[in-house]
Amino acid sequence: MSDSTPFRPFEDVLDRDTALARLRTATGGADDGELFVERRRAETLSFDDGQLRTANYTTSEGFGLRAVHGMATGYAHASEISDAALSRAVETVHLAVGEGGGVMAPGPRPTNLKLYGDFNPIEDAAFPVKIETLREIDAFARDLDPRVVQVTATIGANVQEVEILRPEGTLVRDVRPMTRVNISVIVDENGRRESGSSGGGGRIRLDGLITRDHWEGVAREALRIAIVNLSAVPAPAGVMDVALGSGWPGILLHEAVGHGLEGDFNRKKTSAFAGLMGQRVAAPGVTVLDDGTIPDRRGSLSVDDEGTPSGKNVLIEDGILVGYMQDRQNARLMGVEPTGNGRRESHAHTPMPRMTNTYMLGGKTAPEDIVADLKDGIYAVGFGGGQVDITSGKFVFSCTEAYRVEGGKVGAPVKGATLIGDGATALKNIRAMGNDMALDPGMGNCGKAGQWVPVGVGQPTLLIGGLTVGGSAA
Repeated sequence: MSDSTPFRPFEDVLDRDTALARLRTATGGADDGELFVERRRAETLSFDDGQLRTANYTTSEGFGLRAVHGMATGYAHASEISDAALSRAVETVHLAVGEGGGVMAPGPRPTNLKLYGDFNPIEDAAFPVKIETLREIDAFARDLDPRVVQVTATIGANVQEVEILRPEGTLVRDVRPMTRVNISVIVDENGRRESGSSGGGGRIRLDGLITRDHWEGVAREALRIAIVNLSAVPAPAGVMDVALGSGWPGILLHEAVGHGLEGDFNRKKTSAFAGLMGQRVAAPGVTVLDDGTIPDRRGSLSVDDEGTPSGKNVLIEDGILVGYMQDRQNARLMGVEPTGNGRRESHAHTPMPRMTNTYMLGGKTAPEDIVADLKDGIYAVGFGGGQVDITSGKFVFSCTEAYRVEGGKVGAPVKGATLIGDGATALKNIRAMGNDMALDPGMGNCGKAGQWVPVGVGQPTLLIGGLTVGGSAA
């Protein structure tokens, strides 16, 4: 099958009736299962230090066949979509069913929800146009400030086409576009070099991201962050109050809290939130959702990777734990309904409970008032990498843009700041929530059990008491 033709595997490669018969053989006596067929196409162009450094185009396709019986999962996958490969997979997958005796779960409810367009964003602009855009970005960023010594600009677009065949005969199709533009700059002042990055995208057309009106703002923001870092002083260390900016700082919420609210960790009682359903886990007023139904967002899905429609799921309501994120297997084992959070990286991976767009609702306080109430601490508005222990909820996050605050006044930027704490305690120590809830610009990726999927995050400006700040100031 050519990668330029429509992806219709059950019309062009597999006979649908034969594939359904094989699926039913694989899942005979099981509780659940599906045949997940996928094609991916991706293009990445990167301009670095005045030259085109990367021009990659990849395409792949394959299927994953699954049978679920109790807590056991049989899974086989292949990069060849053919009846012969499917026949071989049936034998392997059915081993997990054993003596059988399962009752096949009802299929996902149907939906006509379409959260993004059915298109291939790689075709939105010709290859020479993309190259020229990267060249213009490089020249523009260098002309902005004489201290700019290096510019890296990247344009990425991909499309994932999936068809999910269920044992009851339902066939679900989804075409998932994704685009992104990133710009990073390095500035030099008297031998001191600092960097700044900006960008984002979503399940949107590429032509809107590569207009000059868009990427000029991205370049200016990357430069602004780099220049801020030029004057940064060593961060203080100690236990102090911390104000977090809106939008992308929600990555801390995602990692420190979101993973702990995924159903599998709670069923296995390895989450810090296990057994706390209906109890207070956060300060009054704190409401956290995972919402895969926001149009065009990076983490959104019309249907998840099991064919379940995405949902707008409330996890914490006014500080009370009210829900977990579930895939089909874990939901059945816990006696609840799937929430549309069954996700997988590709056809080579089994689905599991994963986040989509996870965010905290805003409050009523003006963000400037929150910062003014911070007597001695830091104001963190940008984050890099972090580490989280799901069982304890303990986290460590590095700040990419942060400021010292004393007496309610924002002072010098600081470098080398890390935030240390645990999600459960941080939630309860939220002292104020801004009225400026925002989602990130479309830049998140989430890792779990070796699988990576695109996600979104968001939050308002927050004031959290008693976090440990790691820094190097004397």
